[in-house]
Amino acid sequence: MGAVMPDPDPGALVLFSGGQDSTTCLVWALERFTRVETIGFEYGQRHRIELDCRLPLRSAIAAIKDRWARRLYDDHMIDLRAFGAISNTSLTRDIQIKMGEASLPNTFVPGRNLIFLTFAAAVAYRRGLRNIVTGVCETDYSGYPDCRDDTVKALQVALNLGMEQSFVLHTPLMWVDKSETWRMADELGGGVLVDIMRRETHTCYLGERTSLHDWGYGCGHCPACELRRDGFLKWKTRLEAERGEDFDT
Repeated sequence: MGAVMPDPDPGALVLFSGGQDSTTCLVWALERFTRVETIGFEYGQRHRIELDCRLPLRSAIAAIKDRWARRLYDDHMIDLRAFGAISNTSLTRDIQIKMGEASLPNTFVPGRNLIFLTFAAAVAYRRGLRNIVTGVCETDYSGYPDCRDDTVKALQVALNLGMEQSFVLHTPLMWVDKSETWRMADELGGGVLVDIMRRETHTCYLGERTSLHDWGYGCGHCPACELRRDGFLKWKTRLEAERGEDFDT
């Protein structure tokens, strides 16, 4: 008899901010892993309201499918406000969003994703989880260098060497644009999940949550809102063409 192979599904830890991308990643993970935990970070972000969305979102997602409810386990919140205190960016200061140095917008928080993934790996180590899922994307993004595929691959090597582990960093949104993110939500959870995405997630950099648009809450003019709105309209137009009927939000 051959050797018994180890269980290929030791569970997953999803970086879950309360935004559209991380919510899509959470559902993606719930479809693939039998034990899924979530982790969030408070780093002094201007749009801290996203953190208030996290627990209601988890509950709403678990209510869609019994299988997802069975697979959704603990949530972890990490206090990184000291990191935010040293970041002079428009996401951690009340300053105007604009282009900064090196052709990067001042919404770029240097080291943020590197720190997030390192803390996530430390928690995954303690929790016995091998898969780490993050919503970084190189296709439809603001040019952040820590969202690039090469960065994530390099960090995976460093984490595994430094912790003597075999973590796998999953980036299901790396090569898709925002319209495809809406499509993924529709395919994974149908109209119920799409409506949850619109009403319960938060992506706006300014933390605006008083105006509900077809694509969700937000100021409508910050870079995050523009990407989300344009992606929704592109997906909606394509969906209506495929179905031959108007999409009712």
